[in-house]
Amino acid sequence: MLLRTKLHGKTYEFPDIRILMGKANEEKSGDRLAGVAAETAAERIAARLVLAEVPLSVLRETPAVPYEQDEVTRVIQDAVNETIYKEIKHLKVGEFREWILADTTSPEMIRRISSGLTAEMISAVTKLMSNLDLMYGASKIHVTAHSNNTIGVPGTLSSRLQPNHPTDSPEGIRAEIYEGLSYGSGDSVIGINPVDDSYSSVARLLDMTYDVIKTWNIPTQNCVLAHVTTQMKCMQSGSPVGLVFQSLSGSQKGNDSFGISVGMLDEAYSLAKKYCFPTGPNFMYFETGQGSALSAEAHNGWDQLTLEARNYGLAKRWSPFQVNTVVGFIGPEYLYDARQIQRAGLEDHFMGKLTGIPMGVDACYTNHARADQNAIENLAVMLMAAGCNYFMGVPMGDDSMLSYQCTSYHDAPTLRQLFKARPAAEFEKWMVDLGLMKDGVLTEKAGDPTFFLKR
Repeated sequence: MLLRTKLHGKTYEFPDIRILMGKANEEKSGDRLAGVAAETAAERIAARLVLAEVPLSVLRETPAVPYEQDEVTRVIQDAVNETIYKEIKHLKVGEFREWILADTTSPEMIRRISSGLTAEMISAVTKLMSNLDLMYGASKIHVTAHSNNTIGVPGTLSSRLQPNHPTDSPEGIRAEIYEGLSYGSGDSVIGINPVDDSYSSVARLLDMTYDVIKTWNIPTQNCVLAHVTTQMKCMQSGSPVGLVFQSLSGSQKGNDSFGISVGMLDEAYSLAKKYCFPTGPNFMYFETGQGSALSAEAHNGWDQLTLEARNYGLAKRWSPFQVNTVVGFIGPEYLYDARQIQRAGLEDHFMGKLTGIPMGVDACYTNHARADQNAIENLAVMLMAAGCNYFMGVPMGDDSMLSYQCTSYHDAPTLRQLFKARPAAEFEKWMVDLGLMKDGVLTEKAGDPTFFLKR
């Protein structure tokens, strides 16, 4: 296929789909680091003009890593619903974009065709969309999931209560949990990033968080974000596990760097369905982020957006309760400033929803990125308009263990008020019963963690 166009009297020709996909991306420091970025704005537009004319079938036939070399490719390709794929494979990428954004295309229609897509198709259409396109397209796609409660229902916003502590102090973490609960944070999960990944430390934190959940009859789930093998040992030993976590990469080589494989996650999923204490049926929690494959030199020469789309195609295999792109966490080498972080957050959220998974975003940045708290709040507002399932809840928005900046316990309640949204229904009922919320609004009792010390 000839990948060529003329723009303002200059001819642009791209040697293959890989190069075309990289050049069509919005500007990203990671793509420039990888040597796949457009040299000029004109070249970027030319690449998009060419990409808009590429049939979806060509993208399926050109995975980022060949089928025989990569198990992530095999998972994505083998999961394609061939009947639905045959209905859409003739569409050009530009036509596919127009179909998604058309007012006559319903959420049900988009959800149906998601099973006929590969990650490369999803990445390609994302490159042709403006920020507003990404927001509107994602807002049309509703993906719900249930563990001990239900997230993703239209009109709701959930939050992960993230009570990280620099020494994994159970007392310090418990205090952070109480503060978060008092603001209505925690309906997606009470999830701790541990300093110590050992079995004994992880099991202790699982026991403590489960004790809080059971003592207060909270309709939520816990998770300690240790390596999946540690969590598997905890499940087999009888520890109370709510969700099973693992970070993912978009290639087999990238997952090798994480010490995981598809077979390992298949085993973890089987254990989760057998041992996790929530009612389910969704028990898995995955985190991703643009640049993870590049940072491991596992991107096979492709752009970071396409590798991120492959994360979502892989995650779908295990019917997750939630998937979270930690969008600004990897650093400015991959997303340089607030503009790039905001764009990537909107891209990731849209791609996850189009893949058919329940998607949240960690609207965040590291201290050496050109971003600030206002930029992250702007991203949260845009994502809320796009229908994001959940955000992080971190004390004062400053993670004392991971040393990055994020959304706070206060932000989810503010966004709920701004957009007239509610917590997960089961969680809201719990808050109402305790007197922490009334008619969707926090009461005067809210925000005081000592509330949980008075029973």
